[in-house]
Amino acid sequence: MSTADRPLPTFDELPSFKGFTGCAWEVWGKDDQLGTVNLLTDELVKEASKEIKTGKAIGLNWPINFPAKPSFQRKEPEHEILFAFGAIHDDILHINTQSGTQWDGLKHFGLIEHGLFYQGTPASFFKNGNLNISSPSDVDPDLIKYGIQNWAQHGICGRGVLLDLVKFYTEEQGKLPYNPFAAHPIPLADILACAKKQGVTFRRGDILILRVGFIKSFTEASVEERTALASRPDSFAGIEQTEDMKRFLDNHFAAIASDQPALESWPPAEGVQHLHQTLLGMWGMPIGEFFDLEGLSKHCAETGRYTFFFSSWPLNVLGGVASPPNAAAYF
Repeated sequence: MSTADRPLPTFDELPSFKGFTGCAWEVWGKDDQLGTVNLLTDELVKEASKEIKTGKAIGLNWPINFPAKPSFQRKEPEHEILFAFGAIHDDILHINTQSGTQWDGLKHFGLIEHGLFYQGTPASFFKNGNLNISSPSDVDPDLIKYGIQNWAQHGICGRGVLLDLVKFYTEEQGKLPYNPFAAHPIPLADILACAKKQGVTFRRGDILILRVGFIKSFTEASVEERTALASRPDSFAGIEQTEDMKRFLDNHFAAIASDQPALESWPPAEGVQHLHQTLLGMWGMPIGEFFDLEGLSKHCAETGRYTFFFSSWPLNVLGGVASPPNAAAYF
C-alpha cells in the first residue's frame, strides 16, 4: 500500500502524552524526520498539479528586509552590498531565519515543560552553537537530525488552500473584529464558515493558508505605529488553541501557514497550551508565519479560485531550525 493510500489515525485515535492529546510520534515510523510532509507523495503532487490552468504564479514571500524590527527580540536583518572591482558585486545576508517569512522546523518548538521535541527527542540531544559542517562526505547524522534540510530536499509542494479571513470578516461584519497586532483567538467556527462561504472543501495533504491581516495592517500603519509595535511585548491575533482546533487541523493537512508573526493567538491565555507544541512537537507539521498573502488574496477574489498549486523549497541548511520558504502559488 502506498503512502498516499495508507490509513492514518484520527486525532481521537492518537494516544496522549503527559497531558498532551493527539501524540503522533512514530505514526510515520520511529526514524521519521518529515512529519506531516510525508503526506506530500508523488501521487498527491501530481494530482495537485492539475490546479495549474493559466500559468499565473504569485510569490508568497515578504521581502527578507521586513520587518526591520523583528518580533520576539530576534536579530534585525542585515544586507550588505560588496563592490569587488570593475563591474562586479557580491552581497551578504545576515538574518535570523524566523525574523520574516518562514517555516518553523522540527527543531524550533517542542514540549516546553518536558524538554522534548518531535518523536520524544530530548532537548539535550541537539548541539547548539556553530555546527562546523565542512565536508559533504563526512556529516554526522545525529548532528543534523530533524534539521530543515529534510523538508528542503523533499519540498513542500501540493494543493494550497487560502482561507481569506480578512475578506470574510469585512464582508460579514464591515470590519475586522480584532486587531492583528493584539492577542485574539480566531475560533474554529469562523474558519469553517469562511471555508463554506468560499466554497472550499479540504483534501488529505492540503497546505492550509490563513490570511488574518498582519501584513495588510503593518503596511498601512504609520512609522510611529510600526516603531511602537517593535518596542512593546509581543501580542498578535491567531487561531485559537482548543481541542476542536487540534481535531480540525489533524484533518491530515500537510502544513499550515498564515500572514501573522505567530500562527496561533499570542500569547496563549493563562493555563492554555501553546499550539506550536502540538503541531511541531507532537505531529511534525510545518508552521508558516509572515507569509505575504496580499497578492494571492487579490487574485483569489478576482478569479473566485481559492485552491492552487503550492510550491515551497526551504533553504538546504544541514541541521537548520527554520527557513525562509521560497514559496509560490500557481493557478
